[in-house]
Amino acid sequence: MNLEFFAAIDKGRARDNNEDSIALDESNALAVLADGMGGYNAGEVASGMATSFIRSELGRWLQEATETSDAEVRRAMDICVDNANRAIFNAANANPHYAGMGTTLVVALFRGPRLLVGHVGDSRAYRLRGGRLVQITRDHSLLQEQIDAGLISPEQAAFAAHKNLVTRAVGVEDTVLLETHLHEVMPGDLYLLCSDGLSDMLDDATLAQMLKSHEVLADAGRALIDAANDAGGKDNISLVLVRVAGGAASPPPRSWWPFRR
Repeated sequence: MNLEFFAAIDKGRARDNNEDSIALDESNALAVLADGMGGYNAGEVASGMATSFIRSELGRWLQEATETSDAEVRRAMDICVDNANRAIFNAANANPHYAGMGTTLVVALFRGPRLLVGHVGDSRAYRLRGGRLVQITRDHSLLQEQIDAGLISPEQAAFAAHKNLVTRAVGVEDTVLLETHLHEVMPGDLYLLCSDGLSDMLDDATLAQMLKSHEVLADAGRALIDAANDAGGKDNISLVLVRVAGGAASPPPRSWWPFRR
């Protein structure tokens, strides 16, 4: 399937530095997004290490592998994330300025009519199909655990004070569990990867409406970032949009990288 990519990062209105990172490998239909955490510039270091390592290592494996099954690709993704986790964990232990650093992660790998999504933490992946937006990742966060336990409602969660407490992150411990799921891909699908700097500022209904309101991916991406900033821009904002050619209204393939404010 032909894919169209757009990626953008913005530091938001409340922070002086940017701890989000994005890496694209369009030749392998691979997108990686990470939201770092830690003191000094440690979050920036962790997210950059994660995205560059996975793009490089997984991209190399995809180039060299032939006739791979979905199970083999899933295993390769697990290994690459595990290696990235160890590299970040070791760097954090070797440098006092990097102590405690870590990062969320979401990885999207398109394989013809299938999409393999892996994630750690609360960076998300969404799918817009037939006008309906669905979140296809489930946050690894304290807030999500409370929702799952019935302690609070999703509506109450929107106003919770501990939104950003993740229960799983890359580089914080010597091992990490990557959650992966395989999805069917259809012509006309639009996929959104984003950090919580976007999803915390805009609810799902707003995300869906803005994605449906813009034919050009670059326009949709800019509109989403502007809206997140208008809503407060309390964190760094990063996003990747991937559209599958075909369907009712699919423009000619175009690629944009990157847009910075």
